[in-house]
Amino acid sequence: MGFFDFFTEEIAIDLGTANTLVIHNDKVVVDSPSIVARDIMTGKIIAAGKEAAMMQGKTHENIKTIRPLKDGVIADFDASEKMISMFIKDIPALKKKLFAPALRMVICIPSGITEVEMRAVKESAERVNGKEVYLIHEPMAAAIGIGVDIMQPKGNMIVDIGGGTTEIAVIALGGIVCDKSVKIAGDVFTNDIIYYMRTQHNLYVGERTAEKIKIQIGAATEDLELPPEEMNVQGRDLLTGKPKQVQISFREMAKALDKSILRIEDAVMETLSQTPPELAADIYNTGIYLAGGGSMLRGLDKRLSQKTDLPVYIAEDPLRAVVRGTGITLKNLNRYKSVLIK
Repeated sequence: MGFFDFFTEEIAIDLGTANTLVIHNDKVVVDSPSIVARDIMTGKIIAAGKEAAMMQGKTHENIKTIRPLKDGVIADFDASEKMISMFIKDIPALKKKLFAPALRMVICIPSGITEVEMRAVKESAERVNGKEVYLIHEPMAAAIGIGVDIMQPKGNMIVDIGGGTTEIAVIALGGIVCDKSVKIAGDVFTNDIIYYMRTQHNLYVGERTAEKIKIQIGAATEDLELPPEEMNVQGRDLLTGKPKQVQISFREMAKALDKSILRIEDAVMETLSQTPPELAADIYNTGIYLAGGGSMLRGLDKRLSQKTDLPVYIAEDPLRAVVRGTGITLKNLNRYKSVLIK
């Protein structure tokens, strides 16, 4: 342990379109929505994470809420950097330090990301005192987080449905053999619900309400074993302009989300069709693993299983599978050197 190590703290970050998670000392210390609020007059970021999320859809003209990541990549550099730095400053153990420690970081990125976007993530990390910055692809981190031994000469298929992108990858021997990244994920589901409520019920609902609907009664199929109760939804009536409430069921949500889920199914089928035969044989035995918040959509596992004729498993705590994998990689840097992008 050198002098440098003494002042170095290690953190793992899953920089997501919808949520950002940070692990420090094997604990998830930050789990916040990836959103910031900016004061238009001064240009200053006044809130990040949960505090900013509460302002979403309720701001006046001087405050704007921004989601710095779009489709899994940084869309607003300044805002994302401020957000990362605010989250890092929030880590309880680092608050006590006299001066800011150097950071060794592993950051998770989508597999469809370009070189330029990769450099952007790295530069943001270096500006917040990242001395050693490693990047890891999302499906890889998800696989490690689920507990798959990725170094084996055995094929595993991971479907990671996040906020901005769905990443589908076949992994073997510590590498991604074939992958597909589609920009259909949690955010698109939310917009599908907003659109459905407008067209079917003449009710205008905001993003936060649509997100709530998705979590409470969202479904991928009408054929559920344990259907959720109907839900009351409040919004603005598009005809009268008055606030009103309607009751909706999970069956309606299955209809609203059908097209988007079809596209995810197609992407999975396409990835399977590109898989080398030996690995396809492995996947026949191991099945498909689902991770990410989107995998919690009721009945999605069943629907994918019917489509592919393969067993489909949902990771335990799917929201944290990716950040867990990123954290495991950080602890075993030498073992996973080949997986990381320096």
